[in-house]
Amino acid sequence: MSMSNKSIFSIKSEVQLQFNNSQLRDMAYNSFLPEIKKLQTKRSNVTMEKRDNSLLFDIESTDITAFRASISDIISLGKIVESTFKLSNH
Repeated sequence: MSMSNKSIFSIKSEVQLQFNNSQLRDMAYNSFLPEIKKLQTKRSNVTMEKRDNSLLFDIESTDITAFRASISDIISLGKIVESTFKLSNH
């Protein structure tokens, strides 16, 4: 995705969620997958990949506000997945 020239900089970051095993990682991946497309905007691009027992989110944003929104969305989705895992273990 090409970043806009409106800002004097862009932000690139990687967020890694580490799981106890690949089964939990795969369940989280399948939960995140439908939502990832919703995270794509004109100002921010988020991709997700599986690596070992982790999910990696690559974020590229044209400005700080868009970056913060992308991070917040990933955290919110992570909280939902975590709550679901906790409920299923009780």
